[in-house]
Amino acid sequence: MRSVQDHLTTVLAAVGPVAPLDVVLADASGCILAADLVAAVDVPPLAAAGRDGYAVAAHDTGAATLPVAHDARPGSAPSRLAPGQAVRVASGAPLPVGADTVVPVEETDRGAARVALQGPSDVGRHVRPAGADVRAGEVVLPAGTRLGARAIALAAAAGLGRVRVHPTPRVVLLSVGDELVEPVLGPHAPAGAVFEADGHGLQAAVRDAGAAAVRVGVVPDDRARLREALEDQLVRADVVITTGGLSELAEDTVKDVLGGYGTVRLDQVAMTPGGRHGFGTLGADVGRGDPVPVFALPGHPVAAQVAFEVFVRPALLAAGGHTELFRPSVAARATAAWPSPAGLRQFVPATLLGTPDEGYVVTPIGDPGRPSTTALAQANALAVVNELDTDVRVGQVVHCLVLEG
Repeated sequence: MRSVQDHLTTVLAAVGPVAPLDVVLADASGCILAADLVAAVDVPPLAAAGRDGYAVAAHDTGAATLPVAHDARPGSAPSRLAPGQAVRVASGAPLPVGADTVVPVEETDRGAARVALQGPSDVGRHVRPAGADVRAGEVVLPAGTRLGARAIALAAAAGLGRVRVHPTPRVVLLSVGDELVEPVLGPHAPAGAVFEADGHGLQAAVRDAGAAAVRVGVVPDDRARLREALEDQLVRADVVITTGGLSELAEDTVKDVLGGYGTVRLDQVAMTPGGRHGFGTLGADVGRGDPVPVFALPGHPVAAQVAFEVFVRPALLAAGGHTELFRPSVAARATAAWPSPAGLRQFVPATLLGTPDEGYVVTPIGDPGRPSTTALAQANALAVVNELDTDVRVGQVVHCLVLEG
């Protein structure tokens, strides 16, 4: 039996960032920079007015009245200021050559032909010098930065219409099983059918991890159909996830198909819920040059979601170029007692309450020994019980994987 840590180490060793691409800013949101972001121009490119007002030479200010030569607007070419004159400027307009200060309109009589100033103004007042924000050639964001709204605004301001990023990983989801039907059938589902929850839940989980999900849907327990689906989807996939089909019964096909090519191997992992897992890579033997990581997860929806959190989510973040791969973890005191299987790491849906200053408490939801989709849906954490503990006592400190704020 393989430990959780050994399985996770194998996964992360095999999954690296998706190859970098140059993309337009509109496609860069949420991506990780693959190279330093270097400004192409000074920001602002010219000295500019920081306020609506009058651009003048500081030595001409005081209780003075100056003729207004003309107006300057943002986007216009810099004009020239004659000695003893003023230019009416809008905020962001280029500062006229010869001006070194801007007197705000509220400190004047707002004149159009001549303007009366209320008092002296210092050199540089309400002036944004050229390059005050960014200098051309300056590294404004280092590689590894996630491009959110503010970072993209900075890139655009620095004259960068394209950036080099690790693109969002494309994750293909296949749910395997003759018994699976889509929830849309509702009460009209045939007797013995099971509603397909894994693909829908994992599609949302993949998107929450910042990756792009391609849900193929249900694939029957047929070796040829499963192999055909895999080979068809590998051309678009950076990661493949299958769910179900992992039992030792002859009808379950995932072990036979995945075990036949690539480096995929199936292991019993020392965890509950869900102990049977597959992982490896597929590549040239199925028509794809670069190896594609493949996860074979248990079919129970709770086991699949737990496996995603423990193994797949960190791998998707690594594939996207992130350096912070794991959910926050906190220590909390248990408010209830429950048993835990010997030799297995137990993941229990739970409610986590508290603050860093006051400490945390954790309460299991439902029966920890019976995986429940209801309990998992209500949980904001997974209580993690190590392999050596056979029971959790009231007040015992338990490490918790934080799922939500």
